[in-house]
Amino acid sequence: MIQENDKRNTLISVVIPAYNEAAGIEHAINEIKHVLDGCEVGYELIIVDDGSRDRTFEKVQELEKKHNGVKGIQFSRNFGKEAALLAGIEAAKGDAVITMDADLQHPPSLIPEMLAKWKEGFKVVHGVKRDRSSESRFTRWRAVAFNHLLSLLGGIDIQHSSDFKLLDRIAVDVIVQQLPEKRRFYRGLANWVGFEQTNIPFSVQSRGVGDGKWSIIALIDLATTAIVSFTSAPLRIVSLLGLITLIFGVIVSTEALWSWFQGKAVSGFTTIIITLLIIGSFIMISLGIVGEYIAKMYEEIKARPLYLVKSRCGFEDERNTNCSGKHD
Repeated sequence: MIQENDKRNTLISVVIPAYNEAAGIEHAINEIKHVLDGCEVGYELIIVDDGSRDRTFEKVQELEKKHNGVKGIQFSRNFGKEAALLAGIEAAKGDAVITMDADLQHPPSLIPEMLAKWKEGFKVVHGVKRDRSSESRFTRWRAVAFNHLLSLLGGIDIQHSSDFKLLDRIAVDVIVQQLPEKRRFYRGLANWVGFEQTNIPFSVQSRGVGDGKWSIIALIDLATTAIVSFTSAPLRIVSLLGLITLIFGVIVSTEALWSWFQGKAVSGFTTIIITLLIIGSFIMISLGIVGEYIAKMYEEIKARPLYLVKSRCGFEDERNTNCSGKHD
């Protein structure tokens, strides 16, 4: 059920993660289809329902019956956006894959420009956020802080980055077949794979319907995953804290010995309490950093699938239910 005609030999897959987007998914699909219809390419739209609690997948099933090229994947529960992106990319058959949000904050009007860059030879085309005035001040602040921290520690430039990207089949195959890690950060992986890459700036659009789905806890978890996955720099912070503790200990010891030689009373209760508090804080921070890396290794060793599929629609040649997202 892929949109085709004799002049359209290129297939583009558009992967759209969706969570509780029943109210706006039909409008989003119509907008994206309208743009793709004018691009002289064949296409498939793969909507991945990340365990929604509303009628998102029912709406996708209705759209699949009304429109050629619409396909749906429904998770057994909420596994997170990173898993939804991977599931869609794994199911995509296109020569290139575009990933974008279901809330239309990633403007479909940018797709023709992405395809033009791809035809010029770029294997990865990043949509980067130029203007975020449609978002709240707090949302902008936390996004800037997150991107700056990861760029600083991870050694990859994701300033103003987004999940709005086009990946050539070569880059898609690398991510799907050669990167078996369980805890994933799609923006970082798309940057890390290399190949010819370029950026296209865009202004973040207002949400079509509803509110954003990202909570502070979810963003902290994503940031932790991203940092742990792409850099060992936090482990060096443990060594730095140890060095700071040593220097502090030498200073306190020197002051105590000098006071003793001068016949003065050695600083007592206050100095001891402050020293214990500082050293104890450094120890707890160090344990937390090391613990995050151990937790990541534990997740990798368990080798559980990244997601479980409850049902599909539009994939006539595939089983209706499936367990996937597991790499050998």
